[in-house]
Amino acid sequence: MRKTFLTVVVVACALAGAVAAQDKDEGPTSWLHFVVLKDDNGKPVRNAAVIMHPVNASGKQGRGGMELKTDPDGKTDFNGIPYGMLRVQVLATGFQTFGDDYDVNKPEMELTIKLKRPQKQYSIYDDHSKDPPQKPETPPQKPN
Repeated sequence: MRKTFLTVVVVACALAGAVAAQDKDEGPTSWLHFVVLKDDNGKPVRNAAVIMHPVNASGKQGRGGMELKTDPDGKTDFNGIPYGMLRVQVLATGFQTFGDDYDVNKPEMELTIKLKRPQKQYSIYDDHSKDPPQKPETPPQKPN
């Protein structure tokens, strides 16, 4: 009986601490809506992983983060993202990994992300005679 009472007290204290941490006013937060689409045809990408990490003032990815999954319509959302820079990565099977930083500065934002199919790897052993000619890279001109 004493062990059960002690367990209940520990759990109650942990819950109280979690509620107190949530009640702290850490500034404004935003509700982010993500739409993940295929770049070539605009159709939704289901089960894409949308990963969010805070970014500090020096541009470095902070600790913590969160992963969401898109629904059959390619949509997912999260309410409670603090204002500031946010690094978003999107991973989906059969698509290139997407990554970009966004400035979260509105109470509600919608981010549409278009995923591209992987590009063919360039090989020096392939026949490139039919490829369009590449322009030689010219160095920047100095003003006179």
